[in-house]
Amino acid sequence: MSAAETVDSQAGAQQELPFAMVYGQAVLEMPLDLYIPPDALEVFLDAFEGPLDLLLYLIRKQNINILDIPVAEITRQYMGYVELMQSVRLELAAEYLVMAAMLAEIKSRMLLPRSAEVEAEEDDPRAELIRRLQEYERFKAAAEGIDGLSRVGRDVVVPKLDAPEARARKLLPDVSLEELLMSMAEVLRRGDMFESHQVSREALSTRERMSDVLERLKGGGFVPFVELFTAEEGRLGVVVTFMAVLELVKESLVELVQNDAFAPIHVRARAE
Repeated sequence: MSAAETVDSQAGAQQELPFAMVYGQAVLEMPLDLYIPPDALEVFLDAFEGPLDLLLYLIRKQNINILDIPVAEITRQYMGYVELMQSVRLELAAEYLVMAAMLAEIKSRMLLPRSAEVEAEEDDPRAELIRRLQEYERFKAAAEGIDGLSRVGRDVVVPKLDAPEARARKLLPDVSLEELLMSMAEVLRRGDMFESHQVSREALSTRERMSDVLERLKGGGFVPFVELFTAEEGRLGVVVTFMAVLELVKESLVELVQNDAFAPIHVRARAE
C-alpha cells in the first residue's frame, strides 16, 4: 500500500468517528444552522492559591535558583498570566495586582544605576521577596505532607461492631472455716471499740439501808443476820445491806453476836 492510500484510509477512518452524540445517534456532519454564542464556552483553569504560589510555580518550572531570581523574566511571565486571567474573564484577586506592583518596583530598583557605596549599604531589592517565597515554600511542603497522610473517613475506615451480649457466670468465693472465724473475731473486736458504758444512779442507797436496819432493830432484841437481806432485790440488795451493816458496826450503833464457830450471827442495836 502506498503512502497516499494510507493517508486516504486514515482520513476515512477519522471521518467515520462522530464528533457528537445526540439522543444516542451519531452526528457526523456539522449542522449549517448551528449558532454558538460567544459566552457559551467556559474554560475552568486550576487557579493558584495566591501570588506567591504562582511565583513559586514559575520558578520551579524553569529550575531557577530561588536565591538568584531573574526579576525581569519572572515579571514578564507573571504579567502574562495576569493578562490571561483578565482575558478569560476570571475574577482577579487584588493580591495578584499587589504582587505585580511589587515585582515592577523590584525590577525598576534593579535597573536604576547605583554607586558601589550605595549598593554596599542597601540590601538586595529581591531579599524580601526571596524570604517570603522560602517561607511559603516551607509551609506549602508541610501542608502537602499533612494532606498525604491517611484520613479517617477518606482513606481509613474504623470498623464498628456491637459486642455480643455476654452472660457472665458469678463465681462464689472459696472461703475456709478458719478465714470465716477470723473475720467474725475481727467484727467482734470492732464492736467492742464502739461499746459504751453508761453510769446510772444507784437504785438503793447505803444510808437509807442503814436507817432501815436500825428501824428493824428498835425492839432491842437479837435479829438473825440473814433476815436483814431480801432475795428479791438481787445481788445489789445484798451488797447494799452488807455495806450498811458494816457502817453501823463501824459507828458502834449495832453489835454482832455469834455463840460458836460457824453458828448463826445475830444483830442487835446498842443501848445508848
